[in-house]
Amino acid sequence: PREKRVEIGLTYIYGIGRVSSNKILAAAQVNPDTRVRELTDDEVKRISEVIDGGYIVEGDLRREVAMNIKRLQ
Repeated sequence: PREKRVEIGLTYIYGIGRVSSNKILAAAQVNPDTRVRELTDDEVKRISEVIDGGYIVEGDLRREVAMNIKRLQ
């Protein structure tokens, strides 16, 4: 979603919602109104570091949820 605001674009990642998206952007010091296509390499790197440092997303989150479901059955 290159044309969307980065605040919305981050929600396309499994495990990141609107609230998490805003927290990530605040920690990375990126303006939420910036379009994804307008992000600099430095901003992308900062966002990526914040996500890697404190959030479980995509495959790892799916695996954790699946293991929790199996454990509770």
